[in-house]
Amino acid sequence: MNDEIKLNCPVPIGDHATVQLAHGGGGRMMKNLIEGIFLPAFGESSSSPTTGGGTGRASGTRTLQPPVPHDAAVLPVPGTGGASGTQSGTRLAFTTDSFVVNPLFFPGGDIGELAVYGTVNDLAMAGAVPAWLSAGFLLEEGFSLELLRRIVESMAAAARAAGVRIVTGDTKVVDRGKADGVFINTSGIGWVPEGVEISPERVEPGDVILLSGDLGRHGMAVMSVREGLRFESDLESDCAPLAGLVEAMLAAGGTEVHCLRDLTRGGLAAALNEIASDARAGIEIDESAVPVTEPVASACELLGLDPLYVANEGRLVAFVSPASADRVLAAMHAHPAAIGPVRIGVVTDAHTGLVELCGPFGPGRILDLLSGEQMPRIC
Repeated sequence: MNDEIKLNCPVPIGDHATVQLAHGGGGRMMKNLIEGIFLPAFGESSSSPTTGGGTGRASGTRTLQPPVPHDAAVLPVPGTGGASGTQSGTRLAFTTDSFVVNPLFFPGGDIGELAVYGTVNDLAMAGAVPAWLSAGFLLEEGFSLELLRRIVESMAAAARAAGVRIVTGDTKVVDRGKADGVFINTSGIGWVPEGVEISPERVEPGDVILLSGDLGRHGMAVMSVREGLRFESDLESDCAPLAGLVEAMLAAGGTEVHCLRDLTRGGLAAALNEIASDARAGIEIDESAVPVTEPVASACELLGLDPLYVANEGRLVAFVSPASADRVLAAMHAHPAAIGPVRIGVVTDAHTGLVELCGPFGPGRILDLLSGEQMPRIC
């Protein structure tokens, strides 16, 4: 037979006329959305949105076009004293994020706790000390006031645990069936200590890559409830504030801590790819060094997911100089927010912009951005 053989590629179509769930998943389609719509419109007058829920680092007072995207905008404060807790010349970090997780309550956390810690962590990834938050609620008509009370009380407790104050907010109510219960937006402000400069721009070949703990707990905890899964071991979200851990890391490594990123939508894979692209460097990861617990690995296998792409809400990756790597790793081991921190790789000047997973026999597969949506409504 001479019939022509036609092969179909399973990669999802990337060119759409309407918004798709994958546009919010932290992968390639979200990157294209930001670079194709938001940056051209906002780039000359404001900082750029990023997959972490924050905005790019500012370089001045008029034009806030960032050199590269980051989890929070770092803004200079005019030397007039001003708000309590700031001083002349202080830089402020500013970020915003929205939370639409389904279900609202999951093992190890809830949407209220997530809204506080997610925004606090974005500030911390810029090296900032979080101080103030806003809280905006989009409520659906008919939503239980008792559930709302539980969520708000959880937010208050999380703010106390993170050492921040919720100082302003807003409430809107929409028609029944238009908001799926409750959506929350939080914005945060913190101050950046003198001498702290955390940015993908500072990543360079030779940097050691540190991971603060095991991967995939948050995503799999949410999915276990959503899919009705049961496991022999408890599977709870890693939802936690990371500002204290970052403070300890900076105390140990100072300016040798070059870049930080929390591993939310798109997981470790998205964070590494973003930084490799922004820093114009290559990244090599020892796949065997990346910790994944047995319950998470089992859940991922059952659902056909890769834990490297699964969302986390209490994990970070750090890029630090070789000279300071041991000190920073020791500080991470001493802090309760890091659960079994490890070295997982290095930055290289080879294969610029790519992340390569290496095994016992050398280079293996390329770890790319997701082309579609793996798990919607995860944060």
